[in-house]
Amino acid sequence: MKVVIISGLSGSGKTVALHTLEDENFYCVDNLPLGLLPNFIDQLLNRSLKPYTEIAVGIDARSESHDLRKFSEIIASLRKKDIHLDVIYMQAEHATLIKRFSDTRRKHPLSRKGLPLFEAIEVERNLLGEVASEADLIIDTTYTNVHELRELVTTQIIKKNGSSLSLLFQSFGFKHGTPPDSDFVFDVRCLPNPHWEPALRQLTGLDAAVIDFLQQQQDVSDMLEHIRGFLQHWIVKFEQQNRYYLTVSIGCTGGQHRSVYIAQKLCDDFSGTINNVSIRHREL
Repeated sequence: MKVVIISGLSGSGKTVALHTLEDENFYCVDNLPLGLLPNFIDQLLNRSLKPYTEIAVGIDARSESHDLRKFSEIIASLRKKDIHLDVIYMQAEHATLIKRFSDTRRKHPLSRKGLPLFEAIEVERNLLGEVASEADLIIDTTYTNVHELRELVTTQIIKKNGSSLSLLFQSFGFKHGTPPDSDFVFDVRCLPNPHWEPALRQLTGLDAAVIDFLQQQQDVSDMLEHIRGFLQHWIVKFEQQNRYYLTVSIGCTGGQHRSVYIAQKLCDDFSGTINNVSIRHREL
């Protein structure tokens, strides 16, 4: 039985993630008190007829604080059972969460305690600190819309093959901030920049003219070879430690040319050896 725990900050997209899993025939339960989770799993495992092989459970800060502080202990006990367990933690930047609550005019779950929105988000972030530390996968949705989030959930969680590694390559621009959900970050700003070629400025690293320009640069070839070799060596080590998710971020200045080209090349290279490889170009 596969069990996915979806947790994270209010406004970060937990409901979208659960709905996406539900559309893919997961049995979903939202806002289950954390203290009830072990009994809930036991009941499903002990059923004489087991129609549910894929379960998703939403856990949030409305659970009792003493249960949240025992999250690591609860997860450790669940991992000993006959299940495959993934913990997914979702987050977004403070300003983005405030804007989302403002746009939807919804109340933050902790605002009932009289906290202003800014403070409620900080309190929630602290309450869920132990959950975040136990996460197998952290998804930052600051720059992600609903459709992109559904695609991320589909490629990284639903299409994940058993216990095999799910590898995500993403390009980004440093001027827009470093993705906080990265396991590895490679800075390629030292490479020749197509931005300074007037004919290439409006294109991206997916366009043939930019690809041709970058393929002619020895530094670009060297950078690709070094990153590829590094990952080929260390991905195996992560798999040996039972890591199921790995996010590799490639950054250039604007996230339009160099990082897009290199992330796409790495995705193509590793797709031949790893079952579940996906690509995301954040700034595109």
